[in-house]
Amino acid sequence: MTAPAGDATADLGEFRAAVRQWCREHVPAGWRPAQTGVPDAEFVGFQQAWFQELRRAGYAVPHWPAEWGGGMPVARQVVLYQELAAHDAPRPVLAFVGIHHAAATLLAAGTGEQRRRHLPAILDGEVWCQGFSEPGAGSDLASLRTTARAERGGHVVNGQKLWASGALHADWCLLLARTDPEAPARRGISYFLMDMRAPGVDVRPIRQATGESHFCEIFLNDVFIPAERLVGPVNAGWGVAQRTLGAERGMTMLELAERLGNAGFRRLLETCARPGPGGECPIDDAAVRDRLAMLETEVTGLRALCRDLVERVDAGAAGPADASIVKLYYSELLQRMMDFGAGIAGLAAHTELRKPLSSGWESGAWVLDFIGSWEWTIPGGSSEIQRTIIGERGLGLPREPRGT
Repeated sequence: MTAPAGDATADLGEFRAAVRQWCREHVPAGWRPAQTGVPDAEFVGFQQAWFQELRRAGYAVPHWPAEWGGGMPVARQVVLYQELAAHDAPRPVLAFVGIHHAAATLLAAGTGEQRRRHLPAILDGEVWCQGFSEPGAGSDLASLRTTARAERGGHVVNGQKLWASGALHADWCLLLARTDPEAPARRGISYFLMDMRAPGVDVRPIRQATGESHFCEIFLNDVFIPAERLVGPVNAGWGVAQRTLGAERGMTMLELAERLGNAGFRRLLETCARPGPGGECPIDDAAVRDRLAMLETEVTGLRALCRDLVERVDAGAAGPADASIVKLYYSELLQRMMDFGAGIAGLAAHTELRKPLSSGWESGAWVLDFIGSWEWTIPGGSSEIQRTIIGERGLGLPREPRGT
């Protein structure tokens, strides 16, 4: 029997109150200054402790199936991410690839043994990275050149991966490599689970314009990957990779949108209300108020888009370009907001050279946030790629002519 709508609303209200109370009691007070400029080991320790705090409450992997520790209804997940954002909770940065990309891949295409080995380990703190992009194979991922040569009991991998987020801390890697160089580009790729401590794996951090080294290069020199770590059939890795990238739909974007619309927009308002060197407040300027109103309207639209997307993904009714619309909208709105924040904050913002390591892309260190916002318009398919997907798959426009 279906519960009356009022009962469902009351249930969500009770859940919201419970999450709100939990956040008051468990979100670490003063974590932002405490996580600014800390040594790497301190960041890792903080991240691991925070993830386990979320796990104990049942909030770490609500999107996973119930048998693996999730099973939370979509409506509750929306409330959860709204409240975590509203209470400015730290982001589980280290766990992100594991709980989203790795889990989605294992659940969709992994073997029973692979799931039993890795899903509990992810909950225990196993860290993952993604080895997809290469020099010359970013948005055109099918042109990747890392090779995996079949040998008795597995494959031997050689090549280079680029822009691997968090690889310096990762225990495992979701790896794409070419197993059939003669096959058409998308048909000769296989998908592997690679132990980052295997002989021949060399990780080198890339120093970014923000001063961080979130991205890494991975050099692979005769790395042996046992046969049981192949995901899906040989040469069928392209299809498996789409399941991985599909993890970027839904709740990952909703969480980011809620953080941008909650703590992020609140920090923007606070910056606009702060007196400048001459004592004047930027918010007293009508042009600034107009811009704030415009950004608030855009954020409201983004949150509505994300809510619609997660509901349609859950119902199996998402369109082929829906995720691209949300990703494009979020990344470019993030960039506009951070640009505006940097302009309002003025020259003083240029002297702020550190930001909280467990924060998102809307930390309030405006210049660093603006520089970092460019990350979102490139990985996971650049804005140009997203527009092509929207045009071709969403609107049914003719395919763009391919070069000869």
